[in-house]
Amino acid sequence: MSEKKITQTAGRDQLGQFAPEFAHFNDDILFGEQWNNPALSTKIKCMITVTSLIASGIIDSSLKYHLINAKNNGVSEEEIAALISQVAFYAGWPKAWASFNLAKEVWNEKASVQSEKDRFQNEIFFPIGKENTGFAKYFTGVSYLYPVSLKAGIFNVTFEPGTRNFWHTHHAKTGGGQVLICIGGKGYYQAENEEPILMTPGTVIEIPANVRHWHGASPSSWFSHLAIEIPGTETSTEWGEPVNEEEYQTLK
Repeated sequence: MSEKKITQTAGRDQLGQFAPEFAHFNDDILFGEQWNNPALSTKIKCMITVTSLIASGIIDSSLKYHLINAKNNGVSEEEIAALISQVAFYAGWPKAWASFNLAKEVWNEKASVQSEKDRFQNEIFFPIGKENTGFAKYFTGVSYLYPVSLKAGIFNVTFEPGTRNFWHTHHAKTGGGQVLICIGGKGYYQAENEEPILMTPGTVIEIPANVRHWHGASPSSWFSHLAIEIPGTETSTEWGEPVNEEEYQTLK
């Protein structure tokens, strides 16, 4: 029976603008071709990858991701324990101990399989936070909010794929406005009567006061940005209508 084709977009989602060639190698060559090479089963590729990471001393979220991938592709608890024990004699005892701690988390039956939200959390520095229920009526889709600094007015806003806020305006008599800094995934910002701007990690958008706009995830990617409120006088936010669905779906 043929195995399910493996696809990957993390390279383009995170490095598409900064390092497009590396993103191509990651998504199209490593995962698009090598991981789909029929000469080895996906299960065996997972075991080889885990072995290579442990031997290289990479005992972090990268290893955990591939441990989860191994479990999802049929590697049993007994097999992963035997694999790490074998590697220990050649790669080092401390590496094995650290790897066992991660493997126990992954194969613990009480722990759920890593969700897409958990996977994205491992890609970004700031916490995703709690579901943004207070502003849910102004969003299409599900978003999350984490207060990085209440005193400075800095929040991490995370959008599930396809989620975006409604058209809105940050009013101010003087000063005011907002700065957005993308910290993960891929999303868009659009000011009224202007073309959408693609946002990837490192993109900075300065939004003047009294400019009508929206921002959110692309239709297919998680997205996080820091939202920094700029001090001003007589500030308020005016919410408008949802973003046009047909126009939004043309974004990639």
